Amino acid sequence: MAAPTEIPERLHDLRESIDNFDAALVHILAERFKCTKEVGILKADLGLPATDPNRERDQIARLKALAVESNLDPEFAEKFLNFIIAEVIHHHVEASAQRNR
Repeated sequence: MAAPTEIPERLHDLRESIDNFDAALVHILAERFKCTKEVGILKADLGLPATDPNRERDQIARLKALAVESNLDPEFAEKFLNFIIAEVIHHHVEASAQRNR
């Protein structure tokens, strides 16, 4: 089957929406990481550990429930949040290391 030379309007519109959502996600993640960077600095200043397993567990449970409410696969939501949490912990460890120099 030959590829169409023109993209149907509906496909174009959907792709445009996806591009907008992707841009929004990037901006939201940037704002989230600004906050978590501050948290990392505060934790380092207070001598607190980079990880908070209770908070992480609660956040995962909360976001999995939100995913279910939003018809999003909760396992995907958990994987996505675990990826973000791992990056945040990495930043907190770095902040702690910088404060302890």
